[in-house]
Amino acid sequence: MRPFLLFLFVLFCCTPAFSQNNESLLAELKTEIAKKESYDNAKEARIKNLREQQLAASPSDYGKQYALSLKLYEEYKSYQYDSAYVYVNKLKNLSMSMNDMARGYYSQIKLGFILLSSGMFKETFDCMNRVNPKLLNDSMKAEYYFIMYRCNSDLSKYNNDKYFSPEYRKVSNAYIDSAIALCKRGSVDSIYYVGLKHIGLNDHQSGAKELSKLVGPGMPISMHLRAMISCSLGQTYINSGRRDEGIAYLIESAIADIKSSTKENMALFLLAEQLYKTGNVKDAYNFVQMAKADADFYGARQRKIQIGAILPLVAAEELNHTESEKNRMLMFLLAITALASLVILFLVMIYKQLGKLKHKERIIEDKNVLLKKVNYQLTEDARIKEEYIGQFFKLISGYILKLEKLKMSVDTKLSIKKYDDIRLIINGINIKKEREVLYHSFDHIFLKIFPNFISVFNSQFEEKDQIWPQEHEVLNTDLRIFALIRMGINDNETIAKILEYSVNTIYVYKMRIKAKSKNPDQFEHRIMDIKAVDEVE
Repeated sequence: MRPFLLFLFVLFCCTPAFSQNNESLLAELKTEIAKKESYDNAKEARIKNLREQQLAASPSDYGKQYALSLKLYEEYKSYQYDSAYVYVNKLKNLSMSMNDMARGYYSQIKLGFILLSSGMFKETFDCMNRVNPKLLNDSMKAEYYFIMYRCNSDLSKYNNDKYFSPEYRKVSNAYIDSAIALCKRGSVDSIYYVGLKHIGLNDHQSGAKELSKLVGPGMPISMHLRAMISCSLGQTYINSGRRDEGIAYLIESAIADIKSSTKENMALFLLAEQLYKTGNVKDAYNFVQMAKADADFYGARQRKIQIGAILPLVAAEELNHTESEKNRMLMFLLAITALASLVILFLVMIYKQLGKLKHKERIIEDKNVLLKKVNYQLTEDARIKEEYIGQFFKLISGYILKLEKLKMSVDTKLSIKKYDDIRLIINGINIKKEREVLYHSFDHIFLKIFPNFISVFNSQFEEKDQIWPQEHEVLNTDLRIFALIRMGINDNETIAKILEYSVNTIYVYKMRIKAKSKNPDQFEHRIMDIKAVDEVE
């Protein structure tokens, strides 16, 4: 048994190590994934509302049309590339209609963002090179420099080449410096850009310190920006060798992406990659599939390439893992089956033993019931004998005294030859009265032993057929017959002799009374069930 338990322990405990905090965050992520459709529906509802507003607005009201198109672009820019592209073109056309070069260039910046998000580097550079930053205000310029920073930084990572990548990183650092210079010191954008700059210079500690300021509780940042910052922090911690903390930030970033309905995301893909490395193949496979679905939905070409590089590896490992799980489950089921067979065998043995034990218990119970019944009958018989023997000894003693007196009287009369007086003495004996005295004594003793006999007896009849003794009677003949039966005298001839009736008369009495009862077949059984007053339990 101990080796078997050890096997079960190893079977269920050999899972990849993962911090408790990250397990909790993973559970939260899965909960949010289950609500993903509701977040997307809410976004679609906002988009629908903006479209209706745009349709309702006058086509000649360029200012309002531009503002609504910009809002629709903001909804689509990280959600769906094609739709965002449509509204960027609307922004460009409206800028031309308004003869506003600044807004035209700003529209180019917006176009550059989605081109970069889609992974089209050449097109992004072409688009951004057509922008004249001198005509932009500081806010627009900062956004322009940030896009140029991202474009060069992403291209550096994409090339990953020792000859060309350093130059792209150098240019990206120059652009982020320009963006920082245009931001108010201490603002969200300033802190975010400074953090990214430190990370670009491989100063991960300083970069993480800056970015951490923005993800604390109560910071007034959008859910999408929170996702981007958390993703950057996750990558920074992982690059610094603090994988658990990095994974935690990637999970938080993925949660924020889901809540903001961001389809052009990085966190879920990076999280899948890290989970794959830690051995959590199942979740890695599910997340990389979701990342691929989001990339397809948005139209992110570069992200598809990145996902395509890792997806076959994760899928192959997931297949191996599934096969391994099947084999492990098969071994577990075999072990459980063997254990279940032993349990069933023991249960069958125990059941048989219990059956035998119950059979013996039933026999003992039946014997106890029978013994209890016999004990009660013996107790009842003893009570009846005690009462009646004592009473009849008293009566017989009285009769002996009467006989002795009678004998002495007769002897005296015979000695003096007064024969007529002897006849008078004999005629003075009242047999009927003596019998009534005998019945009266029997009735009183019987009701002393069975005080509820009359009421129970009459409960077996309808009210009109009940038999009650007269005022001068204790028991009448009908009741006395069944009183004798209750005492165990069932023979009609014996009852007839005691009551001085013919056997046929007793039979007729019994049949007539039973026929009037509610249940003639059970009548005598009910009479025999009447208990003595001091029944012994």
